[in-house]
Amino acid sequence: MNWLGSLQQLGRAVMLPTMVLPAAAILLSLGSLPWATWGFPMVSDMANAAGHGIFYFLPYLFAVGVALGMSNQAGQAGLAALAGMAIYDQVTLRFGNGLIQPATLIGIILGIISGLAYNRFKSIKLPEVLQFFGGTRFVLLLIGLFSAVFAGLMLIIAPLIQRGLEFIVGLESSLGGFGLLIYGILYRLLAAFGLHHLLNNIFWFQLGTYKTPSGNVVQGDLPRFFAGDPTAGYFMSGLFPIMMFAIPAIALAIIQEAREDLKPKVQKTFLTAALVCFFTGVSEQIEFAFLFAAPYLFLVHAVMSGLAMWLTFELDIHHGFSYSAGFIDYVLNFHLSHNAWLLIPVGVAYGLVYYVLFRWAIRRFRIPTPGREEGSVLEDWAGNIPYSAPLILEALGGKENIVQVEACITRLRLTVHNDRLIDTGAMKALGSAGLINLGGGNLQVVFGTYSELIREEIAKLMERDLPQILFNAPVHGKMLPIHEVPDKIFATKLVGDGVAFVPERGELVSPVYGTVMHLYPTMHALGISTREGLEVLLHIGIDTSQLKGNFTAMVEAGDTVEPGQLLIKFDLQALREQAPSLVTPMVITNPDRVKSWSVAPFKTVKKGQASVMSVVLHDRNVGGVET
Repeated sequence: MNWLGSLQQLGRAVMLPTMVLPAAAILLSLGSLPWATWGFPMVSDMANAAGHGIFYFLPYLFAVGVALGMSNQAGQAGLAALAGMAIYDQVTLRFGNGLIQPATLIGIILGIISGLAYNRFKSIKLPEVLQFFGGTRFVLLLIGLFSAVFAGLMLIIAPLIQRGLEFIVGLESSLGGFGLLIYGILYRLLAAFGLHHLLNNIFWFQLGTYKTPSGNVVQGDLPRFFAGDPTAGYFMSGLFPIMMFAIPAIALAIIQEAREDLKPKVQKTFLTAALVCFFTGVSEQIEFAFLFAAPYLFLVHAVMSGLAMWLTFELDIHHGFSYSAGFIDYVLNFHLSHNAWLLIPVGVAYGLVYYVLFRWAIRRFRIPTPGREEGSVLEDWAGNIPYSAPLILEALGGKENIVQVEACITRLRLTVHNDRLIDTGAMKALGSAGLINLGGGNLQVVFGTYSELIREEIAKLMERDLPQILFNAPVHGKMLPIHEVPDKIFATKLVGDGVAFVPERGELVSPVYGTVMHLYPTMHALGISTREGLEVLLHIGIDTSQLKGNFTAMVEAGDTVEPGQLLIKFDLQALREQAPSLVTPMVITNPDRVKSWSVAPFKTVKKGQASVMSVVLHDRNVGGVET
C-alpha cells in the first residue's frame, strides 16, 4: 500500500469516533435550557454530565474507532484497543502524579497499533500447548502487554510531547490570523483527497489545553470549546460562512448556468445539495461538481476559505461544532459562542461574492459543470440504490477486483487490485460526483451522503454468490426504458422485459456471453441464449422485417458469442428514411427466470459499454460461466 493509501485508511479511521460528537452537542444544548426555572433542575445536570462524559471518554472512543477502521471493522481489534486504553489510564493515573491524563493522541496511537497487530497476527499459530492464545486471542494478549510497557514509557515521554504541543500552540498564536489562513487553505485542499480529517484531528483534538472547574484537563479546539474555554473556537468559526453560505451559493450559480433543457434536473439535485450543505455542512457533492472541471477555481475556493478563517479571527468570533459547520450546529452551540451573530452578515457577504464569482467563471471559461453538457447531471436515484449497486460494483471492476471497500460521510474509500478496470464513465452515469485515484489501487468515489448505503449494498453483493448476468450495450446510442418503445407489443412487454436503444451507428454487438439461437431471414433481429439459460432478443428498429438488403450478419445460428462481438452491420441512413423508428429493443423473452433487475440511468451509451443492465436469476445455473 502506498503512503497516500495508508493516509486514506488512517483518515477514515480517525473520522469514525467523531460521529458520536453530535450527541454530546445535543445533550449540552439541552443542559443549557432553564430546567431549574421549569422545576426540573436535575434534567440540566444529567444532560450536562452525559454530554461532558462523551468528551471525557473521547480517547477511549478514538482508540476503539481507529482500531476498527484500521482492521476492516474487526471487533477483536477494537476490544484490544479498549483494553489497552484502560491499562494505560490506570498506570498513568497511579504513577503520573496527576500530570498525565488520557488524550486522543494516545487513543489514536493505541488504535493504530491494535489494528496493525490484528492484521498481522490474527491467524498466528502457536505450539499446540499454547494455541489457546493463538489467532485473534494473541492480539488481545499482545496489546495488553504492550500497553503496560507503553504506559511506563509515556511517564517519561509525555512531558516532552506536551512541551512540543505547547510549542506548536505558541507558534500558531504568534502567527495570528495568518496561521488560520494557512490552516483554512490546507483544510480545503486536503478535503479534495479525503485527508483533511488528519489535519483537523491535530488542531481540533490535540492543540491547546484547558482545565475545567472540576479539574479535568481537555485538549484540542473542539473539546475546549464545549468545556467552556473562552479562547477556543478559532479553528472552527471560519468554516460557518463557507458551509452555510459560500458553497450553497456555488450550487445556485451552477443551477443558473445550466442549459434550459437540463435545468430542472440540475435544480432538483443541487438545491437538495445546497440545503444539505447549509444545514449539515456536507459539501463534497457541490465541490466535486467543479473540482475536476476547473481545479484552478478550486484553488481560489481554498484561498477564500483561508481568508474566512482569518476574518473571523480578526472579528474575535468564537464558535464551534460537533459535526460540521452547518446551521444545525450553529444553533445548537450558539449558547457557548462569542460574537457568533457576526457570522451571518459575513456569510451573506461571502455568499454574494461566491455567487457572482462562480457564475462569471463558469460562463467566461465555459466550465462543464453539471447541466452544461449532456450526461453531466447527477441523477436522483437514491431510492434505487439496491438496484444500482450491482452496476456500481461492476463499474469498479467486479467483486474480484475489490480488496477493501469502506465509506465515510460522502465517499466510498476503496482498495482495488487493478485501478485500470474502473469504468469512470459508468461511475459518473451512475451518480458519482467524482473519482480520486490516490495510486497503489487506492480510490475514492464521491456519491454524497448515500455513500454508506451504497457500501452496505456492495458488501452484501460481495458476500453472496448471486447467479447474476450482466448486459453490455449492444449499440452506440441512447438507452430508453422499454415502455417508451413506439410499438405496443414491445412497450407492453408482451415479447419480454428489458430496455431499448436508439442507435447512432450501424453496428449491433453482443450484450452477453451465449449462443446465437436463431437469426431472422432479413437479419434485422436475432436471439441469443446465455449460458445460464436466459433468452435474449435483439430487434433492430421497429417494423424492419420487410426492409431487405439493409442488414449484414456477421454470425449465424449456433455460433458462440461474447460481449462486444460484432453481430450485425446495418445501413443506419436507409433505416432512418424507411423504418417507422430506429428504436432497438433488447428484451429477455423468458423473464420468469429473473428474480430482480438493475438498470443504469437512461443516457447515452457506447457500443459494448459494460453493465447497462444486470439481472439476478431465481436459480443457479450449474456449470454456467459468470461474466
